[in-house]
Amino acid sequence: MIRSAPDCALPRRRALVRGEPGLGDVGLAALVALLAGLFAAPLAAATPAADAPGIVETFLRAGLMAKVVLATLAVFSLVSWAIIFSKALHLRRVDEHTVKFLEHFHRSKRFSEVSAMANRLHSSPMVGIFQTGYAEIDAQMKAGEDTEAGARYRLRSLTALERSLQRAIHLEVASLGRWTPFLATTAAAAPFIGLFGTVWGIMVAFQDIGLTGSTSLTVVAPGIAEALINTAAGLAAAIPALVAYNYFAARLRRLRLRMDDFALELLNLAERNFT
Repeated sequence: MIRSAPDCALPRRRALVRGEPGLGDVGLAALVALLAGLFAAPLAAATPAADAPGIVETFLRAGLMAKVVLATLAVFSLVSWAIIFSKALHLRRVDEHTVKFLEHFHRSKRFSEVSAMANRLHSSPMVGIFQTGYAEIDAQMKAGEDTEAGARYRLRSLTALERSLQRAIHLEVASLGRWTPFLATTAAAAPFIGLFGTVWGIMVAFQDIGLTGSTSLTVVAPGIAEALINTAAGLAAAIPALVAYNYFAARLRRLRLRMDDFALELLNLAERNFT
């Protein structure tokens, strides 16, 4: 049987059609190109420019007022950290000496033995309270030497001893809390100092806009960056100072309670043995 011409030419035409790209291939290539463009744009934006200024360079470019604000905040921060480290070490030594002193105080049978040991544990506030109470007891004993023999070893005024102990507690609390108000001052003032620098920097940025007549980010961004550095510096100085102040305040409150308990215990011993 002889094939017709259209039947013979049909397979060759189909072969040519298979060799050409279809609509599915073209759509896939377009989708890949679109995704590549979407991911390439954020990566290019995230890559820092070679001439982007750093923090140090931004500080050097800042105006006189911005430098004064940053220097003030740096002084506040350095002093605060020095207080934090020194106060932490001091309170640690206070706790160690207090534990040793109270152990020796409860083991001793005479006040003279405790007084001999107290000089070696001078960091404990209990030592100052005990020495004040012991001095008051000794003074009242010496004052009773001219009276009858039976009253020689008796306290003349328990109220005077209580007042002496309360005064000693106040002195010890004031000594332990020395320099901690500076932390509170830093926590309260540093954010506002940084805010002042920020407002000043924004004012300078708007002046630059007025001088150049352009609102482009290339004109506004440097001044805004300098202004925001002041805010960040203020928060960096204030947050550690605030946390440290609250921590030390809680420690001092616990120590004050222990000092009150020790003063009451000393009063009970004096009343039991010398009245």
